[in-house]
Amino acid sequence: MGASSLIVLIIAAIAFSGIAILISKLVTKSTTNPQKGEPYECGIPTQGKTWVQMNVGYYLFALVFLIFDVELVFLFPWAIVAKDLGWVAFIEIVIFFFILFIGLLYAHRKGALKWM
Repeated sequence: MGASSLIVLIIAAIAFSGIAILISKLVTKSTTNPQKGEPYECGIPTQGKTWVQMNVGYYLFALVFLIFDVELVFLFPWAIVAKDLGWVAFIEIVIFFFILFIGLLYAHRKGALKWM
Protein backbone atom coordinates (compact mmCIF):
# COMPACT_ATOMS: atom_id res chain seq x y z
CA MET A 1 0.00 0.00 0.00
CA GLY A 2 2.75 2.42 -0.84
CA ALA A 3 3.43 4.31 -4.00
CA SER A 4 1.62 1.79 -6.20
CA SER A 5 -1.76 2.53 -4.58
CA LEU A 6 -1.20 6.26 -5.01
CA ILE A 7 -0.43 5.75 -8.70
CA VAL A 8 -3.56 3.61 -9.13
CA LEU A 9 -5.64 6.29 -7.37
CA ILE A 10 -4.28 9.05 -9.61
CA ILE A 11 -4.89 6.98 -12.76
CA ALA A 12 -8.44 6.17 -11.61
CA ALA A 13 -9.16 9.85 -10.87
CA ILE A 14 -7.91 10.93 -14.29
CA ALA A 15 -9.85 8.13 -16.00
CA PHE A 16 -13.13 8.86 -14.19
CA SER A 17 -12.94 12.59 -14.84
CA GLY A 18 -11.94 12.05 -18.47
CA ILE A 19 -14.78 9.60 -19.04
CA ALA A 20 -17.27 12.02 -17.43
CA ILE A 21 -16.13 14.87 -19.67
CA LEU A 22 -16.24 12.64 -22.75
CA ILE A 23 -19.76 11.43 -21.97
CA SER A 24 -20.98 14.98 -21.42
CA LYS A 25 -19.49 16.06 -24.77
CA LEU A 26 -21.15 13.14 -26.58
CA VAL A 27 -24.57 13.44 -24.95
CA THR A 28 -25.17 17.20 -25.03
CA LYS A 29 -25.69 19.16 -28.20
CA SER A 30 -23.52 22.20 -28.72
CA THR A 31 -24.95 25.41 -30.10
CA THR A 32 -23.14 28.61 -30.91
CA ASN A 33 -24.89 31.69 -29.64
CA PRO A 34 -23.45 35.18 -29.14
CA GLN A 35 -25.21 35.42 -25.77
CA LYS A 36 -23.09 32.54 -24.44
CA GLY A 37 -20.01 34.74 -24.54
CA GLU A 38 -21.58 37.50 -22.46
CA PRO A 39 -21.14 37.61 -18.70
CA TYR A 40 -24.14 36.63 -16.62
CA GLU A 41 -25.72 39.71 -15.05
CA CYS A 42 -29.11 38.48 -13.77
CA GLY A 43 -30.83 39.06 -17.09
CA ILE A 44 -29.87 42.73 -17.30
CA PRO A 45 -28.15 43.68 -20.57
CA THR A 46 -24.57 44.76 -19.99
CA GLN A 47 -23.60 48.38 -20.48
CA GLY A 48 -20.05 49.56 -20.82
CA LYS A 49 -17.02 47.48 -19.95
CA THR A 50 -17.71 44.16 -18.27
CA TRP A 51 -14.19 43.67 -16.90
CA VAL A 52 -14.29 45.68 -13.71
CA GLN A 53 -11.60 45.38 -11.06
CA MET A 54 -12.90 44.50 -7.61
CA ASN A 55 -11.35 45.65 -4.38
CA VAL A 56 -8.99 42.96 -3.08
CA GLY A 57 -10.33 43.59 0.43
CA TYR A 58 -13.49 41.66 -0.38
CA TYR A 59 -11.43 38.59 -1.26
CA LEU A 60 -9.33 38.89 1.89
CA PHE A 61 -12.46 39.21 3.99
CA ALA A 62 -13.89 36.10 2.33
CA LEU A 63 -10.68 34.14 2.91
CA VAL A 64 -10.62 35.05 6.60
CA PHE A 65 -14.26 33.95 6.85
CA LEU A 66 -13.39 30.69 5.11
CA ILE A 67 -10.56 29.99 7.53
CA PHE A 68 -12.83 30.37 10.53
CA ASP A 69 -15.59 28.43 8.83
CA VAL A 70 -13.24 25.50 8.26
CA GLU A 71 -12.17 25.82 11.89
CA LEU A 72 -15.73 24.93 12.88
CA VAL A 73 -15.49 21.77 10.80
CA PHE A 74 -12.56 20.68 12.97
CA LEU A 75 -14.22 21.85 16.18
CA PHE A 76 -17.34 19.70 15.86
CA PRO A 77 -15.61 16.26 15.90
CA TRP A 78 -13.38 17.46 18.72
CA ALA A 79 -16.43 18.47 20.78
CA ILE A 80 -17.90 14.99 20.40
CA VAL A 81 -14.83 13.13 21.69
CA ALA A 82 -13.43 15.77 24.05
CA LYS A 83 -14.78 14.15 27.19
CA ASP A 84 -13.20 10.80 26.32
CA LEU A 85 -9.80 12.32 25.51
CA GLY A 86 -9.52 14.40 28.67
CA TRP A 87 -7.03 17.17 29.31
CA VAL A 88 -4.87 16.37 26.30
CA ALA A 89 -7.72 17.29 23.95
CA PHE A 90 -8.39 20.47 25.91
CA ILE A 91 -4.76 21.59 25.68
CA GLU A 92 -4.66 20.78 21.97
CA ILE A 93 -7.79 22.83 21.25
CA VAL A 94 -6.44 25.75 23.29
CA ILE A 95 -3.27 25.67 21.15
CA PHE A 96 -5.44 25.46 18.01
CA PHE A 97 -7.49 28.50 19.10
CA PHE A 98 -4.32 30.37 19.99
CA ILE A 99 -2.91 29.83 16.50
CA LEU A 100 -6.20 30.98 14.96
CA PHE A 101 -6.26 34.02 17.23
CA ILE A 102 -2.73 34.95 16.15
CA GLY A 103 -3.89 34.65 12.53
CA LEU A 104 -6.88 36.88 13.26
CA LEU A 105 -4.64 39.49 14.91
CA TYR A 106 -2.34 39.39 11.89
CA ALA A 107 -5.28 39.86 9.50
CA HIS A 108 -6.59 42.73 11.63
CA ARG A 109 -3.21 44.49 11.72
CA LYS A 110 -2.80 44.12 7.96
CA GLY A 111 -6.26 45.66 7.43
CA ALA A 112 -7.91 42.57 5.94
CA LEU A 113 -10.97 43.02 8.14
CA LYS A 114 -11.73 46.57 7.02
CA TRP A 115 -14.77 46.41 4.78
CA MET A 116 -14.17 49.66 2.90
